[in-house]
Order: sequence, then structure tokens, then C-alpha cells
Amino acid sequence: MGMSDLNERLNQLEQGALNFLFPRRCPFCNQHIGSKELICAGCEKKLPYTGDRAVRQTSWGRVAAPLYYEDAVRRAILDFKFKGRMGGLPCFGSLTARCAAEEFGGEFDAITWVPVSRKRLRKRGFDQARYLAGSLCVEWHVEPQETLRKILDNPPQSGLEDADARRANVLGAYEAVHPERIAGKRFLLVDDICTTGSTLGEAARVLRQAGAADVLGLTLAVTREE
Repeated sequence: MGMSDLNERLNQLEQGALNFLFPRRCPFCNQHIGSKELICAGCEKKLPYTGDRAVRQTSWGRVAAPLYYEDAVRRAILDFKFKGRMGGLPCFGSLTARCAAEEFGGEFDAITWVPVSRKRLRKRGFDQARYLAGSLCVEWHVEPQETLRKILDNPPQSGLEDADARRANVLGAYEAVHPERIAGKRFLLVDDICTTGSTLGEAARVLRQAGAADVLGLTLAVTREE
């Protein structure tokens, strides 16, 4: 057995041990699934997919999402965001990558994300949008580009229902990082949820102000339009 074969076999044994100790679960119902599966068969069939309404036109531009933010999808995102349950990231990355390819294929040059503030990063321990962008990029074997820094630790958008209040809440919250690396590029801007689009819109405004040629939004889930 050659060295490469030996290493491959060791990797297989290591993965097998991890699967035994930490079996993969469906991120939407917590049911055990196979080591190569991302989602259980039941959830794959009944999730609230956006389908032919995957793209939403907002006041600042287009946003795409594979799922509606309700029921099992809402629980999965909240478990990921606030309880640090990372097991669903491969599934989330696959869903968003497929959605972006189908809806925005050929329309962007780089992937970036909407960052959290330093205070929230210390409290939560991770940036959920950065992780989502990373899981998406794994599908395409590329790296996400850091473009923004959040400089305002504003109250959570989830506590505000009025669209005007949401826009005011994020105004001036971001600044561009290395504008020279932003200029002329078309960005796919990733976040976890789109409700009114205010957060994405403010981040997109800063990117365009820094010279971005275009900005498209992508989230894992979106609220239904009334």
C-alpha cells in the first residue's frame, strides 16, 4: 500500500470514528442521517422552498433565498445562530450555492458577507453570515472576501417590525475594508435571513460607495411577502 493510499485509509477510519461518536443529524428535524447525507428524505420533500419566487426585488436590488423563514427552517437557523449548532452548515451551503447558481449564475465575481459587530462576535463566538458564506464557498472551491466591518453595535433587527425603523437602525453601521479590493467587482452578499432587506441594503450601499460594480443579495431564508 502506497503512502497516499495509507493516508486515504487513515482519513476514512478517522471519519468513520467521528461519524460513530458524532452521528450526522438533519439540521431541520434532528433525525439521524447517513454520513454522506445532508438532510433527511422527509425534510427534503416538505421544506418550504421559495421555488419560482426565489428572487425578490427590493428597493436596493435583488435578493435570492432557497427557503422561507418558517417552521423547521426558522428553528434550524435559530439553533445555528444562537446555540452554535454547526452541523447543518454543509446543508445550508449546498442549498444556497444551488440557489445562487440557478438565479444569479455569471452575475458575480466574488462572495462576501454582512458582518456582526465586535461586541456581538465576542458574545456569540462566531459570525453566522461569515460561516454561511464559507459553507457556500466550499461548494465552489473559492474563498469569501472580507469587504465590510460593522462599526455600530445597533439593537437586533428582529426587535423592530417597522421597515423605516429597520432602515434607520442600520444606517451607518458598516464601513468598507480595503476599498481598493472592492472597486470594479460584482459581489454576492450573504446573510442568514432577509425580512425587509434593510440590513443587506445598507451593506450593499457601502459596497457600492466603495466602488463595487454591482451587489446581489443571498440569504438562506426569506420571510413571505404579505
